[in-house]
Amino acid sequence: MAGKTSPDLTRGRTVAIVGATGAVGEVLLSVLEQRAFPVRELRALASERSVGTTVRFKGADVPVELARPEAFDGADFVFFAATGALAKELAPEVAKRGGIAIDKSNTWRMDPQVPLVIPEINGAAVEKHQGIIASPNCTTTPFVMALAPLRALGKLRRAVVTTFQSASGAGVPGVEELEGQLKAIAAGRPVPPPKTFKAQLANNVVPLCETFRDDAYSTEEVKLLHETRKILDDPNLDVAMTCVRVPVPVGHSATILLESEPAITPAQARAALAAFPGVRVMDDPAHDVFPTPADCAGGDDVLVGRIRRDINSDRLWLWAVGDNLRKGAALNAVQIAEELMKRGLR
Repeated sequence: MAGKTSPDLTRGRTVAIVGATGAVGEVLLSVLEQRAFPVRELRALASERSVGTTVRFKGADVPVELARPEAFDGADFVFFAATGALAKELAPEVAKRGGIAIDKSNTWRMDPQVPLVIPEINGAAVEKHQGIIASPNCTTTPFVMALAPLRALGKLRRAVVTTFQSASGAGVPGVEELEGQLKAIAAGRPVPPPKTFKAQLANNVVPLCETFRDDAYSTEEVKLLHETRKILDDPNLDVAMTCVRVPVPVGHSATILLESEPAITPAQARAALAAFPGVRVMDDPAHDVFPTPADCAGGDDVLVGRIRRDINSDRLWLWAVGDNLRKGAALNAVQIAEELMKRGLR
C-alpha cells in the first residue's frame, strides 16, 4: 500500500483578511510575512468605511475591498479580525464556497460544531472543522497555555485567576483613548471622558472588561471560564475569575492559583512549562527575573514566572503574560492555518 502523500507546505494559498485595517488585521499581515506563510494572493477586506484605503504587505500596497460573499470565491483561508456581526454573517459564506474561515471574534467559539483551537494544545481538533474554526479570546490563550503543560503532572481541579488586560484588547480605539488621556494628564489638561472603557484608564485600573451580566460577572470573565473548559476538554474544571483593564498598551497578564491532584511542586511546574512549545519560563526570584507585559510585547511566547507554592496550602501560584495581538489573536489564527496545511487539510 502506498504511503500517505505529505502535504505541500510551499504551494501558494489564496488568503483573505476581513478587518485588515484594524489592530489585529495589521498584526496578521505582519505575522503572515514574518512566518513566510505561502500567500499566493492576498485579499484585504473590510467594512464600507475602509474601502479605498490600502494595507502594506511584502513591500506592496494592497487595496482594501468590501467584505462580501463574492470576495471569498477561490479563497483557501479567510481570517476574520473584525466584528462578531461580520463573522456571523460572512463565515458561513466562506464555508459554502469551499474555504476555511478562522474567526477571532466571540461568534463561533462555543458552537459545538466549531472547533476552538490553540494548536500547541488541541491542534487535532482542526480535523473536525466544517468550514469554520474559532480562535480563543486574547485573555484565554495565555491562561490556557500556562495550564496545559501541567495536566501531565496532576488532575487540574480549580484555578483562581485575575487578569490584567491591556488597552489594545479593545482594539485601536482602546489604545487611542489611553494615549489621549496620558497626553492630557502630561499637559495638565482635563482628561477627556472615556468612550471605549467604562472609566478613565490612564493612571487607573478598571475592574471591568466588556459589560456586566445580571449575575455581576462580566462577559469577558464568562468567556474565560467556558473557553478554557472547551479547549482543555475538561467540562468539570472549576475556574473562578476576575478581569481587570490596566493602562498598558500591549500585553495581557494573569495571576493564577492552581489546585491539582496530586499537588504540583514548583520544580515540576518549571520543568513542564519550559518543555512546552510556545511557553518560556522567566522565573529567578533571587535575581528579580519575572515576566512583564513589556517583555512579551512583540513576541510569540507566553511567558510564565512567579512560580511558587501557596503559603497556606499545597496549591501553586503562577504569573503568565502574553502579547494579546500576537499569540492572543493574529499568531494563533495563522498557526491554525499552518496546522491545517501540515495535516493536509488545505
